[in-house]
Amino acid sequence: MDLIDEFEVARPRLLSLAHRILGSLEDAEDAVQTVWLRTNAVDRSQIDSPAGWFTTVTARLCLDQLRSRNRRGELPLLADAIPNDQLAADEEFLRREDISRALLVLLNQLTATQRVAYVLHDLFRVPFDEVALVLETTPTNAKKLASRARQRLEGADAASAAEHTRTSGHWRIVDAFLAAARGGRMDTLIALMAPDVVRAADSAMLPEGGSGEVFGSRAVAEETRYFMDRIHTSIPLLVNGTAAAVIAPGGHPLAAIMFTFEDNTIARIEITRLKPTDKMSVRHPSSTVASMKMLIRAAVE
Repeated sequence: MDLIDEFEVARPRLLSLAHRILGSLEDAEDAVQTVWLRTNAVDRSQIDSPAGWFTTVTARLCLDQLRSRNRRGELPLLADAIPNDQLAADEEFLRREDISRALLVLLNQLTATQRVAYVLHDLFRVPFDEVALVLETTPTNAKKLASRARQRLEGADAASAAEHTRTSGHWRIVDAFLAAARGGRMDTLIALMAPDVVRAADSAMLPEGGSGEVFGSRAVAEETRYFMDRIHTSIPLLVNGTAAAVIAPGGHPLAAIMFTFEDNTIARIEITRLKPTDKMSVRHPSSTVASMKMLIRAAVE
C-alpha cells in the first residue's frame, strides 16, 4: 500500500482528531487536506510509521491554527457568529459521529497546548512521548498539560463537589424539564414549574414578535413547542457557577437557560445570550466527563 492509500484509510480518524482540537468541521477539513498535500510531497522511505506521521502532522497543523487564533485575540466563536451553513455542517457531523456536545463546549475553555495534549492522549490514546513531539516539549510536561486540562474539564475541586451536592435536586428538575420539552410532554412540564412561573428572554434569543416575558406554567410549557431546535441542542452545565442548560448547536455555545427554583419547582426561566468570557463547567464531578470521553472514544475508534 502506497502512502496516499494509507492516508485515505487514516483520513476519517484524522478528521475526527482535527475536529476535536479545532471544534469546527470546516477548519478540520482544511487541516486534513493540508496533510494530504504534504503526503503527496513526502518520500515514503523517510517515514517509519505512516499512522504516527499523519497524526503528528495533523495535530501540529491544528495547534498552529489554535495559536494563530490566540495571536489574533480571537475568543472561541459563539454560535451566532458562525455562518449558518457551517453551523449546520457542524451539527450534522456532531450527530452523525455521536460526539458529546458538552465536551466540545468545555474544550473551548482550555489553552491551545492543553487542548491538544488532552485530545491526543485522553481521547485518542496517543502516548505522551508522541504528544511531546507535537508540542515540542518533554513527555513530563505533556503529561502535566493533559492533567491540567482534565482538572479544568472535570471541575475537580472541593467547590465543584460541594455545588453538585447542594444542587443535585435542581439538576434532576433540569433533566426532567429538558426531557419533557424534547418529548412534548406538556403535563410533565407544567408539573415541574410553579403555577406563576415567569420566562424572560433577551430579545435576540426570540423569534420576531416574540414576547420578552411569558407568565404561567401552561403558557411557558406550550411555548416550548416553538423552540424544539434549541431544546434539542441544550445540555445541562454550570454557567458561572449556576445550574443551567447551555444551547449549543454544533457544539458552539449560543445561550444559557438559567433556572430559579422554589420549593422544588421552577419559579423562573431566563434565556440569556452567552458571552465569550462566561465560564462553563461540568455539573458533576469526574464521572460525567469520564462518560463523555467514552462516547467520543467509541466514535473515533
